[in-house]
Amino acid sequence: MTTYLFPPPPVASLPVRGKTEHFPVNRLFFVGRNYHAHAVEMGKPVDKSVERPFYFTKAPQTLTLSGATTPYPSETANYHFEMELVLAIGKPGFRVKADDAHEIIYGYAAGLDMTRRDLQLVARDKGRPWDLGKDVEHSSVCSEIVPMPGVVIEHGAIQLSVNGAVKQQSDVDKLIWNIREIIADLSLFYHLQPGDLIYTGTPEGVGAVQPGDRIAGSVEGVGGVELTVGPEA
Repeated sequence: MTTYLFPPPPVASLPVRGKTEHFPVNRLFFVGRNYHAHAVEMGKPVDKSVERPFYFTKAPQTLTLSGATTPYPSETANYHFEMELVLAIGKPGFRVKADDAHEIIYGYAAGLDMTRRDLQLVARDKGRPWDLGKDVEHSSVCSEIVPMPGVVIEHGAIQLSVNGAVKQQSDVDKLIWNIREIIADLSLFYHLQPGDLIYTGTPEGVGAVQPGDRIAGSVEGVGGVELTVGPEA
């Protein structure tokens, strides 16, 4: 029996609608610039005919359950929200064909990819990794998982408001790379496993928040996600 110098961190998990069991989270993948209007607002338009999706990851320890109050992170003056549809993987998959992508889908959630935008842009412009901008403590906010085995979401309103004012409003049908294409492409690089979460990208309208702000987002047919930004810890 293995013993440890100190207690290991608990398994990151999310509640599942209608079940007592939790969904154990394995890895967190994020699709970058997957809505045209957001890519344009970030100054990096996407031409799908000559480009492939790109991804970044965050540590599972950044996972935060919807409804939490989290501290404003250190070393940033431009903390941004990004509203996303989150895909939950339920079966192993490697080199999955797009036509078979539905077979490894367990369900979906609503999520927030909170970002130190100033640090991300500095890293991007210098050709450096995005970790300090993206892999931020408490920054992967997620609702409960809604089981939808085998279902491929192709459309549905997605929106976000801050203190009641709508900031992001679009539809999942505007994803540059859709759910099937994301699974097929990402599974060329990784052996996808049960418990993997894929944040599928954010629409236009991202912006900064301040301590005290209340964020509320939703994806039609999936549910909502909420976050209150607390003072800097």
